[in-house]
Amino acid sequence: MHCCLSALAPALLRTLFPAAHRSTAQARHARYSRDPDAIAAVNLELVTLTEDRAVITWHTGVPGSDDGLGRMLPAVTEGEVVYGTHPARLNRTAAEGSHTAYHYVELTDLEPGQTYYYQARSRGSAATPTPLHLVKGNAVGTSLHGFGSRGGPYSFTTPQPPPGRHLLSIALCNDLHLGETTAGLVAGVPLLRGVSQRLGLAPYPEIMGRALVAEAHRRGARHLLAAGDISAGGAPRDLGEAKQILDGFGTHGQDYFVVRGNHDRPRPHNSQGAFGDGFRDGFLGGDGPGYFARDLGGLRILGLDTYEKRGNGGDSGGLSADQLSWFRAQLREHKDQPTVVFGHHPLTVRNSPFPVTSGQRLNRRQARTILDAYAAAPGVFLHHAGHTHRNKRTVLPQARHVTLQEVSAVKEYPGGFCLLRIHTGGYALNYYKTSGGPAREWSERSRHVAAGLWPQYALGRSVCDRNSVAVRDLSGITPPASRPEPASAQKWLGTTW
Repeated sequence: MHCCLSALAPALLRTLFPAAHRSTAQARHARYSRDPDAIAAVNLELVTLTEDRAVITWHTGVPGSDDGLGRMLPAVTEGEVVYGTHPARLNRTAAEGSHTAYHYVELTDLEPGQTYYYQARSRGSAATPTPLHLVKGNAVGTSLHGFGSRGGPYSFTTPQPPPGRHLLSIALCNDLHLGETTAGLVAGVPLLRGVSQRLGLAPYPEIMGRALVAEAHRRGARHLLAAGDISAGGAPRDLGEAKQILDGFGTHGQDYFVVRGNHDRPRPHNSQGAFGDGFRDGFLGGDGPGYFARDLGGLRILGLDTYEKRGNGGDSGGLSADQLSWFRAQLREHKDQPTVVFGHHPLTVRNSPFPVTSGQRLNRRQARTILDAYAAAPGVFLHHAGHTHRNKRTVLPQARHVTLQEVSAVKEYPGGFCLLRIHTGGYALNYYKTSGGPAREWSERSRHVAAGLWPQYALGRSVCDRNSVAVRDLSGITPPASRPEPASAQKWLGTTW
């Protein structure tokens, strides 16, 4: 027994021998308190960039340590971002309210169209960026300024806001995977062992799902669209848990809307091969199609069931003939009305550092049919998809007026959602990580899936893949009056992390 203890993960040691772990942690804390060089500030990311704010995150750890996943043990300390409009004059400071190893700093009151230079620091150490060399990407800014020196300062330029008056905001999310216990498992690739939650903590899909609801409310979302893979395997219990979490946002079918993903597909439920549909029973009352159209004060929402078929879930997505016919008719009848479409499988998957298979997208022929329908429907301006677990913005020549936005998973790194802000003269898409403490900790832990290469894929090659602005006439949208916030959301928003 004794000879095996040194190989146990720190979380297990902490569970078996809490006093010893506290002693070790106290000694480690004393060491890096005396020696600032014992802290490494890494994984710097410019997550959110709007016309007047920016969200910057990073992690602090103890160099030379190993938490069992090949990463540093967390080092709890202060964090601040110094910034200004000249690289030699970083004369403004934004600091966190408490010490943490999972830093999240929001810069506010920025000027639209202004270039800012910044440096993130913890105990005097400048944070270094998340490397995106496989995709030749930039995690920390809209320029390469600062990459020649360790720690920056790096730079970004704020965009102009969407023209006109703000009308409403909608949270776009996907891939909650309730019931999942290990992130990053890849069938047929045994070396990618995946990452599990630390012992003694709540299941990570529940943590991230509840943090999503709280953050979406905090960021002013009036509606929420969840584009599939609500569960890890379609189990009624997991779908019920997911609905309970999402009910914290509001009423299903009124405040939030859900469509099916391949993980939510019907499954055999007895030895005779009869199929049960937990998604239909949990979200559709056991009846009716999984696709729908809703009018939200002049904004049309079309929800697609992109796995309305039989299959093992690993093949390409597909719509039934009836659904595809219904969809085309909807666009013909409302071709000029402002429209958002959401479904689980993207129409195309481009610029991936990993091999792209047919299972990562919608059936090619159906995708072309949908794009042709978009070309004849100028009112459609956004198609939101999940499934790929990455942030990626694509505009195709067949329908340049439609932004195809893939959004990374709620359940793992980077762990968040995209906020669609609709104005009378256009819209903005801004990605937010969930900011609650347990969510930040899991997000950092789960960045180590895919042998540590996950950020190269999931974060987004550039800031523009997760933050963009488009000019469109959306003045015909007249959203209803604001609704009261559910008590459950108020509870989570009031939680001190």
